[in-house]
Amino acid sequence: MKKHIYNRNIVLILAASFFYLSSPMLINPLITGFSKSLGSSTLLAGVIAGLMNIASLILRPIAGNLVDRYSKYLLSSLGGFFLIIASVGYVIVTNPAWLLVIRVINGIGYVLCTVCMATWMANLLPRERVGSGMGIYGLMNALGMALAPALGIFLYKHFGYRYAFMASVISSILMVVLVQLVTDHGHPLKKATGVKHQKKFRIVQPQVLPIAMILMLFALPYFSTQAYIVSYVTSIHSKVAVGSFFPIYAILLLVLRMSLKDLFDSVVFGKFLYASLGSTLIGLLALTHLSNNFMMFIAALGLAGGYGLMFSICQATSLLIAPHNEQGLANSTFYIGMDLGMSLGPIIGGLIKSAIPTAWFYPVMLVTIPIIWLIYFMNKKSLNHVF
Repeated sequence: MKKHIYNRNIVLILAASFFYLSSPMLINPLITGFSKSLGSSTLLAGVIAGLMNIASLILRPIAGNLVDRYSKYLLSSLGGFFLIIASVGYVIVTNPAWLLVIRVINGIGYVLCTVCMATWMANLLPRERVGSGMGIYGLMNALGMALAPALGIFLYKHFGYRYAFMASVISSILMVVLVQLVTDHGHPLKKATGVKHQKKFRIVQPQVLPIAMILMLFALPYFSTQAYIVSYVTSIHSKVAVGSFFPIYAILLLVLRMSLKDLFDSVVFGKFLYASLGSTLIGLLALTHLSNNFMMFIAALGLAGGYGLMFSICQATSLLIAPHNEQGLANSTFYIGMDLGMSLGPIIGGLIKSAIPTAWFYPVMLVTIPIIWLIYFMNKKSLNHVF
C-alpha cells in the first residue's frame, strides 16, 4: 500500500469487530430450536429469532446520533457489555419470556457495536484510504458472519446449546478486552471557538439515504437466497451440492475484496455499481438455471460481485459523502439499508414462492436491477464527486 494504515489501533478495532459480530452470529442459527426447547410455539420462536434485528433497526437512528456526540470507545464498550449480558442470559435462561428480553438486550448491544465500530474505524483512516480500509473492515465482518454460525452449529451438535452460547460469551468478552486496548478513544470533533451550533436529532443522513436504498435492493436477492436456496434446489429437482454455496461465496468474496481493495480509493462509485449490476444479473441468471455445480459457482461469484462488493463500496461512499461530524449518522443510515434488505429479503422471497411458480423465483428478482440504476441515475452527481 502506498500509505501504511494498519497501525495498532486499527488492527485492534478490526479484531474487535470480528468478535462483536461473531457473538450474535454464534446464536442466530440456533435460536429458533433453542426457544422451542424452552416451550415456545413455532410462531413465538420466529418472533424471538427476529426480535434482535427489529430492535437494532428501530435503534439505529439513536445510535447514529449518539456516536456523533460521544466517545466511540465509551459506546463500543457499552455495546460490548450488552452483548456479554445477552450471551450470559442465553446460557442461564429457562423460559421464552426472558428469552424475549435477552434478544432485545442483544439488539441494543449489536446496534451500538455496528455503528460505533465502523465509524471509529473510518475516523482512524486517512481520508484517501477510507475505501480500502472499510473494505478490509467489511471483510472481517464477512468472516464473522461465515465462521461463527458454522462454529455455533458444530458446538451445538457435539455438546449442546449451552456450550455454543458459552462461545458467544467468550467472543463478547474478547471484544470488550480488545476495545480497552485502543489508545485513540474516538472523541467527537470539538466545535470551533465562538461557533454557536446546536445539533438536532436526525433519523437519517439525507445524503446517504440513496446509498441505503441501493444497498437494500442489492441485499434483497442475497438474503432471499440465504433463506430459500435449499428449498429452491429441492423444488427444481437439482442435484447441486447446495451446502457449499455460501462457503464458496465467502471464499470468492475474500478474493475479490483483497484483489480490488486499492481500487476502492480511486474508482468512482458509478463504475463499481455498473460492474456489480452486471455481476448480479449473471448471478440471478445462474440461479435460474441451477442445473449443476458449475452454475452454482457462477451464481456464488455473481452475488459476491454484486451484494458482497457493494456492501463495502456503499459503506465507504456513505462515510465520504456525509459531513465529518455526521459519520455516525451516516453509518446508521447505511446499516438501515442492510437491515431492511436482511428483513425484507426472506419476506419477499416467501411471497414470490407462494404466489408464482418456482421457476420464476429469480427472474422476478431481476426487477431490482433497473430500480437500482434509476436511484443511481437520480443521484449520480453526488455519489461520484467524492473521488
